[in-house]
Amino acid sequence: MTGGGLLVAGTTSDAGKSVVTAGICRWLARQGVKVAPFKGQNMSLNSFVTREGAEIGRAQAMQAQAARAEPSALMNPVLLKPGSDRSSQVVLMGKPVGELSARGYHGGRQAALLDTVVGCLEELRATHDAVICEGAGSPAEINLRQTDIVNMGLARAARLPVLVVGDIDRGGVFASFFGTTALLAPEDQELLAGYLVNKFRGDVSLLEPGLDMLKSLTGRDTYGVLPFQHGLGIDEEDGLRVSLRGAVRESVVAPPVGEDVLRVAVCAVPLMSNFTDVDALAAEPGVVVRFVDRAEELVDADLVVVPGTRGTVRALEWLRERGLADALARRAAEGRPVLGICGGFQLLGESIDDEVESRAGVVDGLGLLPVRVRFEAEKTLARPVGEALGEYVEGYEIHHGVADVRGGDGFISDDKGHSLDGCRVGSVWGTHWHGSLEADGFRRAFLREVAAGAGRRFVPAADTSFEALREEQLDRLGDLIERHADTDALWRLIEGGAPGGLPFVPPGAP
Repeated sequence: MTGGGLLVAGTTSDAGKSVVTAGICRWLARQGVKVAPFKGQNMSLNSFVTREGAEIGRAQAMQAQAARAEPSALMNPVLLKPGSDRSSQVVLMGKPVGELSARGYHGGRQAALLDTVVGCLEELRATHDAVICEGAGSPAEINLRQTDIVNMGLARAARLPVLVVGDIDRGGVFASFFGTTALLAPEDQELLAGYLVNKFRGDVSLLEPGLDMLKSLTGRDTYGVLPFQHGLGIDEEDGLRVSLRGAVRESVVAPPVGEDVLRVAVCAVPLMSNFTDVDALAAEPGVVVRFVDRAEELVDADLVVVPGTRGTVRALEWLRERGLADALARRAAEGRPVLGICGGFQLLGESIDDEVESRAGVVDGLGLLPVRVRFEAEKTLARPVGEALGEYVEGYEIHHGVADVRGGDGFISDDKGHSLDGCRVGSVWGTHWHGSLEADGFRRAFLREVAAGAGRRFVPAADTSFEALREEQLDRLGDLIERHADTDALWRLIEGGAPGGLPFVPPGAP
């Protein structure tokens, strides 16, 4: 028997689709429902590696955790990783298959992937009680409807009921709900079951007359009004419009355990990828994390993090243009802590030979680590484990660059002391491993080293569990759905599909 399904669409990007999808997954999982998340096509520079070595959007990995399910390539069969405003790397079923321009992708390749996307969804539905799908952008992008495989194209192919989420904090939510509906073809409108208001502030009774009028205009119910809540900051996914809000800015700042706070500056390099790596630092009491793009903002930082990027050579040029490269060199000379992760590690080295990503050939790196990097056509995708600073550490690797370490000290080793990854020279560290800072013991040991190098009387909390904090966050999302949505009506949608007899709202798609 095929499990139930629901597509969570949105009036706009960042309307709250990811939050709502995760919240529904956690609510269902707590009811004992075997549930899985799904996003047919995702555009993101924040990605994750599954245990079978497949690359998927990090938001889908987070939603899988909300569902208490193991992340799988089936949950995100198509991932687009932007390399510029006009082109992206296409990752199909977890493996890169090439670079395509936006015109080339929407001009034919996208529509050809619909069978793959629907097949993955059906495979998940065959093994789960419910699959909660997330749309992308808006379902009313009429210029892209003919090639759509993630919004109404998927809904129609798989006969999914659609719930449209609107962010009322932005304003115009009623017009957005009505306009989204009215721009859909009659066959698509048959599947649009209703609406969910997100980020409402104030007295819900003041909103109810508008919801009643919306029902009279469209014939569709509103399935809940979710209140505005700070600190939800789940893993970001939008690769072109990088948000710097996330958990780093919105988390509650706890007082330090020691006498000092520890200030972390993250260089906001172009095409920044997996900047969620620093969320674990921000979770530590007394650690203040901010993103920066000016050299003077590095002066008072106790640690500077150079994060991953989809454009390593471009990021290198950006650092030099803004004076950040010189600021990093001064820090290294003064023995002040710097950490490079993945692309950030690569650009700290002596040279980069890139005929794959930028096709720039051999370029000089920042020269802070004795490392030479060569980009290979085949991408490294792995889930390694090891030891660093005397503590267990695990992470995931997503990179084309191969590091040839020619000196310094190893950073991460196996249980026999053999180097696995990375390099350290004085107070400059580099590693390809994303997610390593989520290992509590290693993170605390690393922060102690940073504090010593920075001359700060900072003490890491002994009981901070990043995994527990993430679980608390996901439970808060589940609470939002359970307390503020009509869960009985939601389950009827998931199990039985869109209600029959939903009226057509003119004019429909042109």
